[in-house]
Amino acid sequence: METWYYEVISIDGDYANLKRLDIESDDLKLVARTMLPDNISEGSRLKYEMLQYEMAD
Repeated sequence: METWYYEVISIDGDYANLKRLDIESDDLKLVARTMLPDNISEGSRLKYEMLQYEMAD
């Protein structure tokens, strides 16, 4: 299973825009906040693995 890394670029209500960090890409991914850790803020770094997001170390 792959591991991907994201940064929270913006939070808009019930959604957050995430940018991939582990590859070169300008695309943003819109993700429902219910799928993300409760304590995220703009600039938070996340790890996506096994269909779950968690705060990156």
